[in-house]
Amino acid sequence: MVKDSTFKYYSLIILFFNLHRSLGMFCGTSTALPSRPPLYYCRSCRTPLSSRPFLRQELSRRTNIDFISRVSSFADVSKFISRASSLKQVPMAVSEKEVGQTIIDPEMVDDYTSQAKLLQEFTNISTVSKAWMFDSNSGSGSQAMFSIGQVNLMDNSKRTSLLSSYVTKDTDHSVTFHWSLFPVEMVGVSTMVPSPSGSKLLIVRNKDNNAPTKLEIWSFSKLVKEIQIPKSVHGSIFTDEFFEGISWNSEENSIAYIAEEPLPLRPTFDYLGYKKESNFDKDPEIWKAQGDWEEHWGETYVGKRRPTLFVVDIESGDVRIVEGIPNSLSLGQVVWAPVSSSDNSKTYLVFVGWKSEDCEQKPSRKLGIKYCYNRPCSLYAIGSPFQVIISGAHDDTVGNDSTDVINLTPTLGSAFFPRFSPDGKSLVFLSAKTSVDTGAHSATNSLHRIDWTESEISCSPINIHDIVPVVMYSEDGTFPGLYCPNILSNPWLSDGSTMILCSYWGSTQVILSINVLSCKVTQVTPIDSKHSWGFLALNGDDILAVSSSPVDLPQLKYGCFVKSDEKPNQTCSWDWQDVPNPLHGCSEKVHLLLSSLKFDIMKIPICNDSANVTEGSRKAYEAIFVSSSDSQTKQQSKVCSGHGACNPLIVILHGGPHSVSLTSYSKNQAFLAALGYNLLIINYRGSLGFGEEALQSLPGKIGTQDVNDVLSAMDKIIEMGLADPSKIAVLGGSHGGFLTAHLIGQAPDRFKVAALRNPVCNLSLMVGTSDIPDWCYFETFGTSGQYFFTESPSAEHLNYFLTKSPISHLHKVKTQLFFSWVLKIFEFLSPMVYSMLEL
Repeated sequence: MVKDSTFKYYSLIILFFNLHRSLGMFCGTSTALPSRPPLYYCRSCRTPLSSRPFLRQELSRRTNIDFISRVSSFADVSKFISRASSLKQVPMAVSEKEVGQTIIDPEMVDDYTSQAKLLQEFTNISTVSKAWMFDSNSGSGSQAMFSIGQVNLMDNSKRTSLLSSYVTKDTDHSVTFHWSLFPVEMVGVSTMVPSPSGSKLLIVRNKDNNAPTKLEIWSFSKLVKEIQIPKSVHGSIFTDEFFEGISWNSEENSIAYIAEEPLPLRPTFDYLGYKKESNFDKDPEIWKAQGDWEEHWGETYVGKRRPTLFVVDIESGDVRIVEGIPNSLSLGQVVWAPVSSSDNSKTYLVFVGWKSEDCEQKPSRKLGIKYCYNRPCSLYAIGSPFQVIISGAHDDTVGNDSTDVINLTPTLGSAFFPRFSPDGKSLVFLSAKTSVDTGAHSATNSLHRIDWTESEISCSPINIHDIVPVVMYSEDGTFPGLYCPNILSNPWLSDGSTMILCSYWGSTQVILSINVLSCKVTQVTPIDSKHSWGFLALNGDDILAVSSSPVDLPQLKYGCFVKSDEKPNQTCSWDWQDVPNPLHGCSEKVHLLLSSLKFDIMKIPICNDSANVTEGSRKAYEAIFVSSSDSQTKQQSKVCSGHGACNPLIVILHGGPHSVSLTSYSKNQAFLAALGYNLLIINYRGSLGFGEEALQSLPGKIGTQDVNDVLSAMDKIIEMGLADPSKIAVLGGSHGGFLTAHLIGQAPDRFKVAALRNPVCNLSLMVGTSDIPDWCYFETFGTSGQYFFTESPSAEHLNYFLTKSPISHLHKVKTQLFFSWVLKIFEFLSPMVYSMLEL
């Protein structure tokens, strides 16, 4: 059991953020500090804070913010934390030179060395990121292939390995996985995509600098083709969640994919001026211009050129750009349309296109797209470059010189994740139209269908069928709406009309089956399960999945399909069984610690909130409570005698705000719980998974409604005897950091310590520096904010942003703080620091 100490709280929060950084959520591996007079550095990115002592001291004095040099090893963790724990007050700022002179308490070193080793044991646990299943070559059984990720804590990197298994199924539906002895590490691999039949495997290797991108085609036993693609053809292939699109055609002789467009030719100069012809690489007296400035899509896409569609012919190695697509479109998520039996039909490629030039969008430029589903996008179709183009064009074309491009969803506003049914008669896709219409960066999805025939896509407008509409409000236990993070490339059951996908359902993630013809939605996973489930692959009609909880390591599950005639009183269902596997092994110590924990999903009622008029906004929200197995009984038995038996509590807040914390396994949260902390993970109103009315109740009320929801959840567990009000910490990132900062300002006596990662502290500054200025307007003013959004806000708007910001409560803060910024966000620290000091 951990000691009741403010410094212990503080120290473990630091260790928590070190875990985040080690998992790759902060900047990259550490580098040597520059050789110059001592400066003071931000822990998260090693960026110099200031060499002016008055600024450091005044900032620390007024805000209790602790800026300490960034640690790069477990030994440094012990040094920093030991020093913080031994002082009578939290240190202000520590220089690199002072760290080496720190006197270390041997007892604390042993304590934190033990915790560092435990942290490493938690992070050594591997996870399954992807899986595929195919029919076996022998004609019996199946082959399974797993992509496994494992954190390399010391190198601040992640290893990816490939592990295979042979699967047999008995007549009683029992399944046995026969695992290969060892996984194979995939060094230098950006992504891998098996062909539809499983007979070939594409491996993509994006190279740094000017090295060519490499495509490798593997068969069962050897490398059959290697294609080197120079930067003059295209840049790196996109492998992210938005623009990634790698698709084999049905004949498995061509692959379509999305890559950066090639660098345009840039003029070269010497001391006499422009040179028409030159050899830049060999002439040291020649320099090359930078060319035209190009916009990017914000966070993680800085320096990335426009996502463009390419097709490679595997036999010849010929790579062609798909011509006729306007430059105003950024492309992604390409799939091959099924080939028609007609001799003169065109082979189509269907892809998602995001417009960067839209007269209806203010301003007409690229805004940040990561986590932002409110960016308008449509589905488009165009013929493959490896065919004879058939004459005839669609009425609704894009651009004056792109008559072959068909906009399939011109009236919908949002369409992504296109998937063709096995018979090729239906094109199914998700839409975030609600996000586009309201301005929320993420909201409830809807599912739609287009009947795919040559005549259908030739008419205008194309008929779009609704499969799953947006759910505004749902009663407890009923379908809350579709919140789908992704759709697998092959989500179809053998009937050809039922697809399997994942969706958020309150604080859990479930697996659903959706019939795209009857529009029937059925929960596949056990209804009484509080675990979160992930859908990995299909084996015929059987489902390979993974299930986990905050206190249970991910466990592979195999769902055997049971026909309705085998269970006459039920619809089609799946019998679930555990799959013994070597993927999620952990040490005996971690196993014992996790087995001593338990969790529950709590309903938090709304108290006296007359401002919300919709049914969904008055519905109880949820919080996930994690504790030791016997602590709840002991704590509740001592409610009357005070809260002395309660473990310290850490309140954890997700970002977004339109995101959700799930009951899935999290290494960092499990690590904190294993150290003896109770966790309260709150899905305040505005979170995904609870219906659109509940989500839309938050915009315009940030800093008030979400703050009240957190405080109400805390009051609830204190009332239940599960927390000591004098031993509570709070942490959050992004909007969770915004909310954390508001809490310690509005309720300064309720928290002993707070940790903020990439927090939004001043909206009036963020609106002028962020890649998502529209977020500031929408969340501050509500839905109406999108109508007067501008990049030149008025003085009135700036003042209102300030009143909605945590910084307006800065003078009330008493809580010890730990701030952490990533490198890119830290660039905006300076103006925020000065505004803090002015207050």
